Amino acid sequence: MAVGVFDSGLGGLTVLGALVDKLPDVPFVYFGDNANTPYGTRNAQEIFDLTCAGVERLWAEGCDLVILACNTASAAALKRMQETWVPADKRVLGVFVPLIEALTERQWGDNSPPREVAVKHVALFATPATVSSRAFQRELAFRAIGVDVEAQPCGGVVDAIELGDMILAEALVHSHVESLKRRMPHPQAAVLGCTHYPLLEDAFRAALGPDVAVYSQPKLVADSLSDYLTRRPEMIGPGQQTMFLTTGDAANVSRKATQFLKRQISFQPA
Repeated sequence: MAVGVFDSGLGGLTVLGALVDKLPDVPFVYFGDNANTPYGTRNAQEIFDLTCAGVERLWAEGCDLVILACNTASAAALKRMQETWVPADKRVLGVFVPLIEALTERQWGDNSPPREVAVKHVALFATPATVSSRAFQRELAFRAIGVDVEAQPCGGVVDAIELGDMILAEALVHSHVESLKRRMPHPQAAVLGCTHYPLLEDAFRAALGPDVAVYSQPKLVADSLSDYLTRRPEMIGPGQQTMFLTTGDAANVSRKATQFLKRQISFQPA
């Protein structure tokens, strides 16, 4: 009954934490591609190849359903994977749709035509690859009209988090927010379009100010997955064991993961 969670590194642990809280009886297998992080500066083919390799490893652990808890992979690889690569008895889902459903106040599976929504000015903070893919804007256009999105590529933030340098990461957040505000001085909402960024949510909120609604993914993804599994219980795979896998140095990744989540996490080599 295991479900897989894929990320380029440690950021997906923010989503995993919310998933475990929401679905405590489901074993989750986490795969972090720490040897190849960050994905945000890679090209689309590299992201596709690396993501497919990680997803296949999760399938091998009995996870018929895999959540791409990585916005870059969701933006640059997911559509191609679903259309050309994922077999009929497996599912790979991304993290953009739950976020956009919340932003546009849509229920799961609402396929009605796009309509006007309350939020008109949205700031998107994401990796350079996610920004260049325009996947967020594409998915948003399926559901809403008249929304102005200003996207800020947040170079260096994921690297700083993965290195454990949160002081540098916070400084970069403030710099990126200032850069976006020069182009969109008064956003109504801000989307943290990378699963690493909830680790810096307080820094984003401080830089944006109290009048900006901040949308962060972990709880939204957890609620969406719970709803999905209620509708599609057959997609829970045969795996039974919770585990953490990494392509990086397992001891080093375990130490950083424990630091971020403030509980003991032990990774195994993938």
